[in-house]
Amino acid sequence: MEFQLNDDQRALRTGTRQLLAALFPRERLRAMVDAGGPGGAGGPGGAGRPGGAAVDGASVRELWRELGAAGFFSLRLPEERGGTGLGLPETVLVFEEAGRVLLPGPLVATHLAAGLVEGAAEGRALVTALDRPGPVEHLASADAVLLLDRATLRILRTDPGPDPDPDGDACTAVLPRALRARSVRAVDPTTPLHLVSQLPDDAGAVPGELPDAVRLRREAALLTAALQLGSALRTVEMTVAHVKARSQFGRPVGSFQAVQHLCARMFVRAEIARCSVYAASLTVTFGDVSRAKLLADTAAVRNARDCLQLHGGFGFTWDADVHPHLKRAWVRAAQWQSAAEAEEGLAEELLNEFPAGLSTGPGEVVANVEISSE
Repeated sequence: MEFQLNDDQRALRTGTRQLLAALFPRERLRAMVDAGGPGGAGGPGGAGRPGGAAVDGASVRELWRELGAAGFFSLRLPEERGGTGLGLPETVLVFEEAGRVLLPGPLVATHLAAGLVEGAAEGRALVTALDRPGPVEHLASADAVLLLDRATLRILRTDPGPDPDPDGDACTAVLPRALRARSVRAVDPTTPLHLVSQLPDDAGAVPGELPDAVRLRREAALLTAALQLGSALRTVEMTVAHVKARSQFGRPVGSFQAVQHLCARMFVRAEIARCSVYAASLTVTFGDVSRAKLLADTAAVRNARDCLQLHGGFGFTWDADVHPHLKRAWVRAAQWQSAAEAEEGLAEELLNEFPAGLSTGPGEVVANVEISSE
């Protein structure tokens, strides 16, 4: 399978990187992180503290309008509906770049809602999503929630009208109350979380035909894997730059063999994840998407931990940029498809494909899989 990008895809990636560097530079991310959250108003963990996520959505809404104007959320809408008509492989490239700069907010949910929720494609509406009881991001400041309940898609709105309050105050607490959600402390200060213990039975029912929730859930897992991939690649770059510049015993830290081996393992993890994510964007099968999510989650988390380790004592301070990467990677790893869910699904697929056991050739069974409750 050919994974070389064509000229248009390389131009898209370059243009996206330049756009995000202008819209969301490091200083803007650090301002959100240092304030303890997007709005800096404080959350369950306390403002200005690691883990103290704020719920005010003003900063995210401003960013949303800028991204919407740039066509970030309407990438896959047809041109006659105001989009650019790109495919999932191109969208994966854009989300990979978003992961590199740790773009905050419910990016995946709002992208999936383009064409389904008024204003989502233009960045006027902030949409989050929930596919099971558990944590949901940016709920208090969202205009709508995509409820992916098994094979059914429902949309729960706040009905803010065509021109929602730019500060998000009009929406605050409406959706959490509708879902009986409670605010919880988030490990990532730029991702405020609410905990939903049970999906509503009938809220959000929309007359008419909606997309298949199974397909949307699979696309969401893939785009989340693309975000993780971007973060994994960025931490490799950060680490290599640091060990080249940092000296110890009169030599660059990167000249030590143990450090080189660690950097090489980080690079290999990221490249394997990249191949898997790109392949899954072409097939979008359950197995390929699950493998891509597993590999991308692993690459993002382990690369961030190795990056922190190789930054030495400075890496353990909150001033190190690796902390937002590690904490965001932990949050993303639990979204849409956890490692346990992916492994269970892949094991079931394997059993269905090889019901009599694994074989290296015709008639040669080398292992049988037994399931026991003991």
